[in-house]
Amino acid sequence: MATQPRPLLIGGEWIANTDAVIPSVNPATGQLNYEVCAASARHVDAAVDAARSAVAAPGWREMLPHRRARILATIADLIETRAEAFSQAQMLDNGKVLSECRAQALAAAGVFRYYAGVCETLGAEVNPARGAYLSMTVYEPFGVIAAITPWNSPLTMEAQKVAPALAAGNAVILKPSEVTPSAALLLGAAALDAGLPPGILNVLPGTGAVAGDALVRHPQVRFVSFTGGTASGRRIAAIAAEKLMAVALELGGKSPHIVFADADVDAAAAAVADGIFEGTGQSCVAGSRLFVQRAVYDRVIALVAERARALRPALPDTAGAKFGPLSSFAHRDRVEHMVERARAEGGRVVTGGARPDDAALANGAYYLATLIDGLNNEASACREEIFGPVLCALPFDDEDDLVRQANDSAYGLAAGVWTADYRRAWRVARRLEAGTVWINTYKQLSIAAPFGGFKDSGVGREKGIGGVRLYQQAKSVYWGM
Repeated sequence: MATQPRPLLIGGEWIANTDAVIPSVNPATGQLNYEVCAASARHVDAAVDAARSAVAAPGWREMLPHRRARILATIADLIETRAEAFSQAQMLDNGKVLSECRAQALAAAGVFRYYAGVCETLGAEVNPARGAYLSMTVYEPFGVIAAITPWNSPLTMEAQKVAPALAAGNAVILKPSEVTPSAALLLGAAALDAGLPPGILNVLPGTGAVAGDALVRHPQVRFVSFTGGTASGRRIAAIAAEKLMAVALELGGKSPHIVFADADVDAAAAAVADGIFEGTGQSCVAGSRLFVQRAVYDRVIALVAERARALRPALPDTAGAKFGPLSSFAHRDRVEHMVERARAEGGRVVTGGARPDDAALANGAYYLATLIDGLNNEASACREEIFGPVLCALPFDDEDDLVRQANDSAYGLAAGVWTADYRRAWRVARRLEAGTVWINTYKQLSIAAPFGGFKDSGVGREKGIGGVRLYQQAKSVYWGM
């Protein structure tokens, strides 16, 4: 355990003079990892000033795209070189199993490498003339961008925001979750070592109520990219409306995972289990509502339950571990409460629904993979995002019944469809109100494809080539001929 709190990064300098610190507690053991300096409103002001100066300086403003791309590619190289440090840091912060942390570290490097390519090749546009002039569309950075990231997968979430925002020419103030500040601080160090000008990336660990609120409200922050809960997203949107500020909000989900009777049932059951229990269900796209056509309902439930029982919780750095703790003790308590509510509403716990009976795990925030049936789509466990390893199973009779139930949700982030009928697959995919639909697969993700949600799951689309345009403003330029 470090004896000194970990500092903030402002203007290329590591700042340790804060009035408050935040403890990082390892959810696998309950032990203190370290303390981190907590940013206050004055640190937000200092970071915004540093970012404004840096983004206005010729060294960044006039940097040619291929040189900016070179810095992004170097950051990617450094993340790969330091992948084990990034992986260990995330594992200690949120308890995600080490194998998944390692995969996410390499994915984060891939994100920076992808946007290095986009940065170097994305150009302006010449528009069709409608008179004696030449019309062009060029794209300008907003200036100072705030990126606010969640605790479930900071390695990938921070890369998916910071890399395109930098490629677009902005300066970024990154505020990680107070639960998981380590990856962001390591990213800030890698960016400096890669030659990113001081002040172009600032890292402010702190609470949402203090640092996050001050950052969103700051008049010189012209764009906010936020991933997190829908309630927090609404508060950010309200502040943005007062400022007339653009935002990208990737929020909650209650994704339907659908199995028709003609599907490859074994493959579907395996994907259903992975889709909810991977990462202990702490994923915005977790398939937390399972809809199974009645003819194969019992068979699918039995197969998923078998896979759930086989997932034995373990310390996240145990060799072969696939199922670790929840991210915090408070979150484990919330998941427990939601399962008890489901029981009170008439739900039947097929498997799980308790903490593991293992003395070696007694000090950690563990909870068993849980499958519940016997509820209808109106139950709280089927309406509210639990964000844990809890799957609610519901039968359906036909396609119209399925689509009605699947879309009867405030959320619309993702969905999965399993069927051997390609016509049905296409039909249902188009009818589902979701930003991402997987057909005969689940949780396949590509940095090259846009990502975002319908309805209360957010606004805007991250990733893909449009992920750079998200952080830019279009400008029309006319040349008289």
